Amino acid sequence: MKDNIIIRIETPADYAAAENLTREAFWNVYCPGCTEHYVLHTFRGKKDFIPELSLVMELDGELAGHIMYVRSEICADDGRHVPVMTFGPISIAPKYQRQGYGTVLLRESMHRAKLLGAGALAIEGNIGFYGKSGFAVASARGIHYAAEPRDAEVPYFLLCELKPGFLTGVSGTYRDPEGYSVPKDEAERFDAQFPPKEKRKLPGQLF
Repeated sequence: MKDNIIIRIETPADYAAAENLTREAFWNVYCPGCTEHYVLHTFRGKKDFIPELSLVMELDGELAGHIMYVRSEICADDGRHVPVMTFGPISIAPKYQRQGYGTVLLRESMHRAKLLGAGALAIEGNIGFYGKSGFAVASARGIHYAAEPRDAEVPYFLLCELKPGFLTGVSGTYRDPEGYSVPKDEAERFDAQFPPKEKRKLPGQLF
């Protein structure tokens, strides 16, 4: 890790700045405006939120990144509920994006998740980015995303074993923890607390 980087657990004093950073990182990326900062805000009060893995990255004392982890599970075909973790949003301030800082924050958080006992991580993301850190398409392992047909190969639903063999023999279905989808009107009211920003419909947005 570079000498000017500090990655630490966020404190209540970081909350507002972390939410604003998340807003800046995701604004107009997947839809006009964004809701990721509201997801972060609401998850801090949920039972599945993992405070030890809500991390901020500082560069020379400046807040530059944030990541949030949540407990989740795979509903196995044999009836078991296999505990895993998921993460996101992972946010890097716009001026530091595409410089490798996201990978540094991701890998440090994965290391800490393993130390906390996580056997595997399940996420939605781009294999081009996450594949470099050990993630693979989950459907190839027989783990299916509940929002898609079971026989579909879902290229954005990814898995990474933190403990080798943790998912050996496991097939089943994964669904996002409750709270990742937030009511639009609630998100709008929350966003009104922040400085005004223009919502724009841009090519490549998903919604």
